[in-house]
Amino acid sequence: MKRLLAVLMTIFIVFLWVITLSGVGGIGPIMDRTKLGLDLKGGVYVVMEAQTDATGTELEDLMKQTQLVLEKRVNAMGLSEPVVTIEGATRLRVELPGAEDAEAAIDAIGRTAMLQFVLADGSFVLDGSQVKNASATISQEKGGYAINLEFNAEGTTAFAEGTRKAYGGTVTPSVPGVAANAIAIILDDEIISAPQVNDVILNGSAEITGNFTEDEAVTLAQLIKAGSLPAELKEVSSSIQAGKLGLDALRMSLIAGAIGILLIFVVMIVVYRIMGIAANIALLMYIPAMFWILTLMGGVLTLPGVAGIILSIGMAVDANVIIFARIREEILSGKTVRVAVDAGFKRAMGTIIDSQITTIIAALVLYQFGTGPVRGFAMTLMIGIVLSIFTAAIVSQLYVVLIAESKFFGRKKFFGIKEEGNAAAIEIKREFPFIKHRRICYAVSIGILVIGLGVGFIRGFNYGIDFTGGTMLQIEMGKQVELEAVESIMRDNGIRDADIVYAGEGNTQIVIRTTESLESQERIDLLGEFLPAFELEESSVLTFEQFGPSIGDLLKQNALKAVLWASLGMLIYIIIRFEWKFGIAALIGVLHDVLILVAFYGLFHVTINNPFIAGVLTVVGYSINDTIVIFDRIRENLKIKKKSKLEALIDQSINQTVFRSLMTAFTTVLAIVPLYIMGGDTIKQFTMPLIVGILAGAASSIFICSPIYYQICMFFDKPKYSGKTKASKRQTKTRSEDGAVV
Repeated sequence: MKRLLAVLMTIFIVFLWVITLSGVGGIGPIMDRTKLGLDLKGGVYVVMEAQTDATGTELEDLMKQTQLVLEKRVNAMGLSEPVVTIEGATRLRVELPGAEDAEAAIDAIGRTAMLQFVLADGSFVLDGSQVKNASATISQEKGGYAINLEFNAEGTTAFAEGTRKAYGGTVTPSVPGVAANAIAIILDDEIISAPQVNDVILNGSAEITGNFTEDEAVTLAQLIKAGSLPAELKEVSSSIQAGKLGLDALRMSLIAGAIGILLIFVVMIVVYRIMGIAANIALLMYIPAMFWILTLMGGVLTLPGVAGIILSIGMAVDANVIIFARIREEILSGKTVRVAVDAGFKRAMGTIIDSQITTIIAALVLYQFGTGPVRGFAMTLMIGIVLSIFTAAIVSQLYVVLIAESKFFGRKKFFGIKEEGNAAAIEIKREFPFIKHRRICYAVSIGILVIGLGVGFIRGFNYGIDFTGGTMLQIEMGKQVELEAVESIMRDNGIRDADIVYAGEGNTQIVIRTTESLESQERIDLLGEFLPAFELEESSVLTFEQFGPSIGDLLKQNALKAVLWASLGMLIYIIIRFEWKFGIAALIGVLHDVLILVAFYGLFHVTINNPFIAGVLTVVGYSINDTIVIFDRIRENLKIKKKSKLEALIDQSINQTVFRSLMTAFTTVLAIVPLYIMGGDTIKQFTMPLIVGILAGAASSIFICSPIYYQICMFFDKPKYSGKTKASKRQTKTRSEDGAVV
């Protein structure tokens, strides 16, 4: 039966790759079905902030109504798959893939809603400011869904006069599609309803009836109400991306990802022998399945999303590494290969679930507090974690069990165990006394933190424009130009504090960064002078990003909230699954890793920007992942070695899991490094904190968290962990009083 399942699984994996790469029948290849983000496809995004004092339910309704208005506007632009989402309490993010006239698109998005009531001859009746309220209801007279309108005093008078003209038959129709006795409701020059007037309405309240569904009635009511919104929309950040630039970055990122995955395949086979082959088969299912799940869920593929997928592939190896390490331990304890495989999978699953759930907690918080590409990164990370557990528990297990049952391949040497001597082929033979040397580890760590944070605070951290506010332009000049000529044009436009550097092959591109956030008209004026001066077209603008001063404060607040909420969530989970001492030690380790990452950015003056938040949250989840594996072993050893001294027990637990910790960090970094080297600037911004954080997390789980757990235990319950019984304590005390023992 297992052989049949393995054959069917293999056929399914092959089919999955065929349908992914070339498609089958009416199903096209995955790239034809995948939605590409703005950073890949090109286009415009803009974040608008509603200038309103509304709060609570009133604010929520206002934002939903404004979202509907913006959706109608962007849909009217004829662009493919525009997206309008609410971010936070008062902001809306609008993404326009394929938009060519960026400034016109931004201007159209930010325009205040124009709602008008007009007669069939086009004469004006009233505007949206005179509409007091609009709501969907059930018609008392005709039944079915209807829309109730309420007008203010000025609107009541105007609407009465309008209905008198329409009902009196004195209007000559000239507006297409509007009957002579109707009043058309127009939003942004588009007729959204044209109800006929059945009577003169004098009381300032009207009802629109028709064959409305509930959704249609609610939508129409919201659009009418939104047209009367007093809130102005202010641009707080925006970006223009050239499609070619993104697709080039995607191509290089996919090549880098393929190289990283190939390196993982080789390492798994070298270290874990035939079990590594089983893990690689599981990864061959994991990779296309990841893309299909993301596509079927309607996800959008972005460059950070690609980084998330590659990272999740590296992390997917982690589950297999934990399982394979357990299997080897079981074989070394004297069990047969077949029994060891069953025991290894059973004993490893609890550790895998505990470690991965903490990472999911971090990813959920990242999705909640992140924006745009950061959310895409978090989504791919969550999908990857769940899928990695499935492939390790089901696919890897199927093949490893089948191999263990084979007479030829089921021998110890194929599982990395020497036939003679019963020892692992690859192992760390010397056991290191981690607890004994904990003060050295603390000193090294504190030294790094003091130097990095000290340099950062003294020199100042290098905050990107998304934190400080400002503007960034990347322009293809076609040749290397003199920077002085560019600076001259910037000065002529009143921009003196600008950083201008070369970019691209042959320095044919320039990147302009200003600490001043340029408004839409300022950008139009600047480019209107800049482009003709260098004989350039508008398409020469490869990337544009603009962030208002308020957006940076929000990012900083969200970063702090995200770290605090993620830490709290993981602390609660660890306390429930383990105990509070483990939770406190793990939390200190998380804080340590975050500070190490900040120290790195301070010491090397690396730009801190929006992707930094994603890096921090991923590090938080990944760091505690490593720590939990060690803590799980400590907890297990505490149950079976109750008389051992705590110091020796913790040292033994760390030494038992240290190879796994190093392997996990190594394989994950192995997947990311090619991405960092070959990926574009956006990818590098995401991968750099990940590489630093993963290495710091692996080190802290070994050298910081476990020693801290030891010291917490010794402080609160020293007698329990001294390794002595009550009788031996009394005996020692008595002998000491007799003077026999001092």
